[in-house]
Amino acid sequence: MTGDLPAVAAFTDTYLPTVNGATYTIESWRDRWERRGGRMHVVYPASDYEPTAREHPVESLSFPFYDGLYVSTPRTPRGLYDIDIVHTHTPFSLGIAGYRYARKHDVPLVASYHTPTSEYVEYLPAGVLSESLASIASGYERRYLDRADAVTVPSEPTRDHLRDLGVDTPITVVPNGIDTERFRPVGADERAAFRTRHGLPDGPLVGYTGRHGYEKELDAILDIAPDIDATVVFGGDGPARESLQRRAEDIDADVRFLGFLDRDELPAFYASLDVFVFPSPVETQGLVALEANACGTPVVGVDAGALAETIVGGETGYHFERGDTDGFRQATERALAASETLREACLARRENVGVGAAVDALADVYDSVR
Repeated sequence: MTGDLPAVAAFTDTYLPTVNGATYTIESWRDRWERRGGRMHVVYPASDYEPTAREHPVESLSFPFYDGLYVSTPRTPRGLYDIDIVHTHTPFSLGIAGYRYARKHDVPLVASYHTPTSEYVEYLPAGVLSESLASIASGYERRYLDRADAVTVPSEPTRDHLRDLGVDTPITVVPNGIDTERFRPVGADERAAFRTRHGLPDGPLVGYTGRHGYEKELDAILDIAPDIDATVVFGGDGPARESLQRRAEDIDADVRFLGFLDRDELPAFYASLDVFVFPSPVETQGLVALEANACGTPVVGVDAGALAETIVGGETGYHFERGDTDGFRQATERALAASETLREACLARRENVGVGAAVDALADVYDSVR
């Protein structure tokens, strides 16, 4: 233990160099925890990422149907010492290793729930994972979480989902939080330089960045693209990108694909957009929506999953009903027309979504199980 802060061992099945909500959250929490004088180890699947102090890779194989997810043997590496709390970010492989370590050393287990198993179904070949197997996986998740001393989730809708699954362990909402030092308003010169660097035209921009996964229903953006007066910009990559690009070639709209953007470019990307569009119904928080808001960009998102809570209607953006193309288009046009007013409201809420507040809440959870 360092001071009054417990020493934590985090176990995860996805980590750097993969960039997604889970890896970003683990990295951010760890950095802030150590800034406060604590110690947080990370146990993760080995990849081409070079570990730094207190990072412990475990031999693994890449999961063939989902880039960035790995299957590791459920074992604990050497180098963990004087651990006060185990914090798992997965119920599978390394989550099992974390559970075993916690029980062997008689320390509390905190489990964070980031992603429903159902999100991965679309990545498996037909017949590999039927609805019955998905149900079995959900039952396994429930049993795993019920073996923890505390469970954290990033949003109230996610907490409700776990309660519906029958999880009995105390569940606390701990928003993932974003780095408001990084995600900030960007000046006109930097926005202009971003447009020039990526060959983007003058005029309104509507866009999305993040994983191009089938479960995120990004086709809905192309459904409205011909009917809005804006260039549509996709940042990021993923298994759905190829099909999105093929379809974009066949519609009457200016659609650009920028590919993977370095994290240092994201503030300029978000700030260059007039509206960030986010049709994904499976988010447990939707960090990219909060990042966009922190840069002053309103979000139009589906009224489902965590986005129902993350987007404050009329302040930080607007909602539309899943599958309602006209509603999506109208909400986007409305946000375009009110972008300056919405921008002020987004910036006024920046500190409410910072990672510092998230780590305060996480420390309270750790205190509750010690």
